[in-house]
Amino acid sequence: MAIAPLDPVVECRPHFPSLAGDYIFADSAGGSQCLKSVADEVVDYLINTNVQHGADYSVSVKATERVQMGVDATKIFVNAESSDEIVFGSSSTQLVENLARAYTDLEPDDEIVVTLTDHEANTGPWARLATRYNLKFNIWAPKPINPANPFSVSLVLDDLLPLLSPKTRIVAFTACSNILGELTDVRGVVNAVREKTKGGKGERRQAMGAEICVDCVAYAPHRKIDVQDWDVDYCVFSYYKVYGTHASVMYARLASIAGLSSLAHYFFNPAPIKAMKLQPGGAGYELTYGTSAVLPYIRSLGGPNGDLDVAFQRMAAQEELLVKKLMAYLTSEVSYKKGVRIVGYEGSDSLKRAPTISFIVVGEDGLSKKIQSKEVVAAFDKKGNMGIRWGHFYAFRLCSALMGESSAADGVVRVSFVHYNTVEEVDRLIAVFEEVLM
Repeated sequence: MAIAPLDPVVECRPHFPSLAGDYIFADSAGGSQCLKSVADEVVDYLINTNVQHGADYSVSVKATERVQMGVDATKIFVNAESSDEIVFGSSSTQLVENLARAYTDLEPDDEIVVTLTDHEANTGPWARLATRYNLKFNIWAPKPINPANPFSVSLVLDDLLPLLSPKTRIVAFTACSNILGELTDVRGVVNAVREKTKGGKGERRQAMGAEICVDCVAYAPHRKIDVQDWDVDYCVFSYYKVYGTHASVMYARLASIAGLSSLAHYFFNPAPIKAMKLQPGGAGYELTYGTSAVLPYIRSLGGPNGDLDVAFQRMAAQEELLVKKLMAYLTSEVSYKKGVRIVGYEGSDSLKRAPTISFIVVGEDGLSKKIQSKEVVAAFDKKGNMGIRWGHFYAFRLCSALMGESSAADGVVRVSFVHYNTVEEVDRLIAVFEEVLM
């Protein structure tokens, strides 16, 4: 049965007070706009239930229930088996660092694999862990897929396979690069990792192979997370990029964290086999409660039954319209002659990319920048009433590899949408690009 197209003006934008004007929010990969229902819950919590939770008096009981609502909603959002597998934190960076700190049983011949395309949040903690234990640290690097554009790079599964063996303890990769915008075949990567890394030390590694940590920060606003179908051990995303509060979440499979050291207080002994062992303190109560309003909104886009699959399919179809419009301009022959080079996947297929589009402007050599990314964005800032961004976006390793460390800080020009953006907004952005990219 055909799925009805999404009408962002009618179905989506009224839920976001910040979208009532004509400002174009096109830096959504850095943070989405916040639902009114989310803000209402935060205010309600602070006014009516701003007490410590876990006590027996009535207001504390209600506060405890409200915080749990955020956890339970997230369990559904990522399709976890249990709410005990959900842990909240201040940022995805902090949550992955906490996870890495909980690994205290590593062997000298254990190995770690990361990608070159990840945000530093899912690379740095593992690099530091490898340094602490003097482990072999392998990097899965992308390769160019278009001979005419050396910046059109993509992760290729065949390049990962030689880096894997039964010695591999941890594999960390992204479900969607926050610069390249390309969607990773998570299940395909997981299957390969499981197959190539089975037989390591210990009963679990004999059967399952390496533990897998997937960064879904740039993925979660656009596509449905399904940790059980993916068969991942850990998954992180940030609610402030998924229409919610400035809070982040880690899914941690109970069987996977059983052998990890607890970061909780020592008197929780023995440490409970649940995700709270990775949370050394309480998360923001009002922020956690506020996230419980995100799931109902997304379900409202899923038809009469509130189907999450339908909702994300409709969101993806709307995003593809935006991507096709902008990519058609940026990849045109005219733009190519002006030096525009897409950084990442150059197509607009919603099965392969999110609406996060990065590019640079190169000179006659096709490699060095003719216009600094900062200068391109400055023209938009001068125009006003629209927001895009430049930089390395904490994927400094990737930018350094593609354009040299001296140019990595200037990074790329990034335009990033979500489902509530409109084609008319894309037209307005293109009009400014026409003025800037002479």
